[in-house]
Amino acid sequence: MTERLAAIDVGTNTVLLLVAERRGDALLPVLERAEITRLGRGVDASGRLDPAAIRDTVAVVASYAADARRLGAGEIVCVATSAARDASNGAEFFAAAEAAAGLLPQVISGDEEARLVYASAWRDFGGGGPLAVLDVGGGSTEFTIGDGSAPRARTSLQVGAVRLTERHVRGDPIPAPELAALSAAAREALLPIVPLSRDAPGARLVGVAGTVTTLEAVKQALPSYDAQRVHGATLARADVEALVERLAALPVRARAALPGMEPKRADVIVAGAVVVAEAMRAGGYDRLVVSDRGVRWGLLHDRPSRRGP
Repeated sequence: MTERLAAIDVGTNTVLLLVAERRGDALLPVLERAEITRLGRGVDASGRLDPAAIRDTVAVVASYAADARRLGAGEIVCVATSAARDASNGAEFFAAAEAAAGLLPQVISGDEEARLVYASAWRDFGGGGPLAVLDVGGGSTEFTIGDGSAPRARTSLQVGAVRLTERHVRGDPIPAPELAALSAAAREALLPIVPLSRDAPGARLVGVAGTVTTLEAVKQALPSYDAQRVHGATLARADVEALVERLAALPVRARAALPGMEPKRADVIVAGAVVVAEAMRAGGYDRLVVSDRGVRWGLLHDRPSRRGP
């Protein structure tokens, strides 16, 4: 009998679902969903989750749990990351999610988030030398280095697309001084990447999460998102830098209308792109491989098989 299991990743900006079948060591996706609910809206300033953001996110989590059960997932694991870690009222979200979805999200540390993302990237792109993995989220950014299936160094940094946007962006389109402030703030926050990269010369870089996949989709001008065309694609630093300039010069409404853009991500994509560009610059990477996978894939690879002999 085929084993099905599911993972839900509740991020600062996006909630992601993976329902997969385990076949040997491989996971075959049955259903993947992504919804931007921005659980972390305003958390950087207030330290609290917004009630509307909690309601929106809980509704998506409940919908995902129902989908997973309908598809026969024998186990559903649900984790929450940066926004839930930072908020003083995270318990309100957890209680609401448990009541609505019948599952209790578990907060994972930035260190654990980095490990899971690295585990997923290594399965897809590992081998042949050291691997560096960059995961740009809404509230935090994780950077990991390794030579095998387990990372040897990792860091979680308090810089992300939503956090930077809320701190530095007021204009629409983004004026030059605000774009410069975004770059300076990201550059300072990402300094820990420098020594980690120096210790792994020649490492290949993998970029994970919605900012990176959206940049690649916009670069390709995809009429609708196509994971098969995005996952494994190469994004050069020059491409990212050009996209920063192009997107910053457009008002949010025009950004949202671009082929390949997730409309709900249009207001924070410039800050996310700046983080990617500054991280590549800090580590001396000229290009990265785009990964459409992340925490949810790492979670399911972590789960032991429950099938009998």
